[in-house]
Amino acid sequence: MPSAANRLNSLLDNKVINQTWRIMTGLCRIELENRGILAVAGGDAAEFLQGLVSNDIAPVGEGRAVYAALLTPQGKFLHDFIVVRRGGAYLLDCEGGRLMDLGKRLGAYRLRADVELLDATEDWRAVALLGAGVEAAFGLGDADPGATAALDGGGLIYRDPRPRMPGLRALMPRAAGLAPLEAAAIAPGTDLNIAPGAAVDYERARIAAGVPDGSRDMTVGKATLMEFDFEALRGVDFAKGCYVGQELTARTKYRGLVRRRLARVLVDGALPPPGTPIMANGKEAGEICSGLENQALALLRLDRSAEAAATGIPLTAGKAVLRPAP
Repeated sequence: MPSAANRLNSLLDNKVINQTWRIMTGLCRIELENRGILAVAGGDAAEFLQGLVSNDIAPVGEGRAVYAALLTPQGKFLHDFIVVRRGGAYLLDCEGGRLMDLGKRLGAYRLRADVELLDATEDWRAVALLGAGVEAAFGLGDADPGATAALDGGGLIYRDPRPRMPGLRALMPRAAGLAPLEAAAIAPGTDLNIAPGAAVDYERARIAAGVPDGSRDMTVGKATLMEFDFEALRGVDFAKGCYVGQELTARTKYRGLVRRRLARVLVDGALPPPGTPIMANGKEAGEICSGLENQALALLRLDRSAEAAATGIPLTAGKAVLRPAP
């Protein structure tokens, strides 16, 4: 006779039961369908990436995940991505809708290097795992951000390399399905199922953590890494050698040239659309970035937002009033 746990698991195909299970356990998996996977392969791949992107790629070869960005020569944002290594290639988990642009921009630097750039999105799926205790459930509870563990079938599960971002991520071969993910869970009892979540669950967690979402939040060709807290997100290494845009990025940090900073705000009123100017006493103090429900990310001018806080002047965006998030 099947156990109660097995009977419950057989019901998990039902959407309503899935939602109930997610609430009960606090664990859910979210397929990140808006992500693309760009493979960088070849004998010169490591040196090629190391000379281009903002973070040190060496730890990726040692089994870690790294967050990094590609910049213009003037140090302006172009793309961000998470880099892992599987099957002899570096896999860049990037914005799916902009993968071709990323490949084109990287390809412009290839010259005679032994490097191959391939769209591997049809071969790999990106998955996020969220919920209280999810790191421990997969044996990564005490691991540092970026720590990885292999999955059956050639996949990889890892702690998000951005320290603020909760939960885990996984890259899994599409041919293997989701079974390796279920098999890897270490949890009390038997037959643990991680219920499907929705993109909105990931979005809610991301905004609550104050993590920017690529070109949705960072204006291509205009934003700088220090404005969007890449140092705290471990997306830039100031000790590595040269990379494209390195000089301006270092100057911005060491000369204290940051005048705007990403912050999380709570919204009283209807959520303003991205790009809405933020005002303080009739002066522009920033702009709204991505948001959901009653919270949003905002790129704030440090001087005017500090003045508003000191004098008790509210920040507004359209008809909404903004409050600093705790």
